[in-house]
Amino acid sequence: MATITGLDNLIEQKSIQDKIQGQIGYLCHSASITKNIEIGILPLQRIFGKRLKCLFTPQHGLVGDVQDNMCESDHFTHSYFKLPVYSLYSETRIPTDKMLDGLDCVLIDLQDVGTRIYTYVYAMTYMMEACAKKGIKVFILDRPNPIGGIHIEGNVLEEEFSSYVGRHPCPTRHALTMGEFALMAQKFWGSDCELEVIKMQGWERQMYFEQTKLPWVMPSPNFPTIESGFPFVGTVLFEGTNISEGRGTTRSLEIVGHPSFEPYSHKEKLDKIFADLNLGGFVLRPVGFIPTFQKHQGKSCGGYQIHVTNRDHFKPWRVCQILCHYFYHQLGGKFQWKEPPYEYVHHKLPIDVINGTDKLRIWIEKNQSYSEINSIEQTEAMRLFLNNREEILLY
Repeated sequence: MATITGLDNLIEQKSIQDKIQGQIGYLCHSASITKNIEIGILPLQRIFGKRLKCLFTPQHGLVGDVQDNMCESDHFTHSYFKLPVYSLYSETRIPTDKMLDGLDCVLIDLQDVGTRIYTYVYAMTYMMEACAKKGIKVFILDRPNPIGGIHIEGNVLEEEFSSYVGRHPCPTRHALTMGEFALMAQKFWGSDCELEVIKMQGWERQMYFEQTKLPWVMPSPNFPTIESGFPFVGTVLFEGTNISEGRGTTRSLEIVGHPSFEPYSHKEKLDKIFADLNLGGFVLRPVGFIPTFQKHQGKSCGGYQIHVTNRDHFKPWRVCQILCHYFYHQLGGKFQWKEPPYEYVHHKLPIDVINGTDKLRIWIEKNQSYSEINSIEQTEAMRLFLNNREEILLY
């Protein structure tokens, strides 16, 4: 049996449709699709007609054609749907009163990837907060967490490092669906609003995306396959460095490397490090690649493709923190931390913004032992998150 998303439940159940009263806004993107791979705007127009008043889009735009990190989208009127499209990754990330004027409810239907450093959950919580101020009800059309709902990993964001790639105190891999993340935000993180989650049917926490039998549409331009989602939990940290995370290749977010790194000569040493730390479920395959855009464009880089061989055993956050530690000390002066700005933060290093702490950077710079990463991950903040999470789980 295939999983039925919140959107498909709405389409198929008149009782859900009847809950959605008045004038409607729809926060969506290219992956907001039905089980038949139809963009959700079309069935909503068929069901609600002219009551569907406007569209809102997150980072990367309505069709997922806009690149990452402060590459903004414009507001426009869609030539086919005949609806105004308000970009929430433009001069503002927060819906304005003018955008919300006349609306009675907003439907949020975004495909997340299960990692804190992915902005769709913050498009959602900003929308929840803006709707609360105007008395607008929010419905979350829930979708699967594609990397599963069980495994949790990484440090919890520290408040002073809050940004648009980390607004709330959750770990890097949170194992929540969008609906569950919304409930956490409503109950514990100050994003209170009138909220209802239209749940999925047939989704279980241990499921990975292929097990849902749902079609995969890339939710952002560098996320072509679900395989990218597992290493992304860790490889995203390289956005804060001059190590390429594979953007500009056909396996973005699965590949890491640098023009001055020769991968074969380090492979045996790295394999031993990971074996000694009991980190498995993956293979580092030495690769050479030439990015066609972004970092090291047109230059030959050496590095590794991270092949995940056992998703239940693979710990991407830890693996990539250790890889970053290794690159830093092997490359010496050729390794660099990226300079600000990053995601509209102008006065903190991007690596600290991405990590949600400066402790990991300091751990690397001081060349502290690999085992000391444990104290950064396992904190009272993590225990609080885990306790709070148990209160809101829907599946």
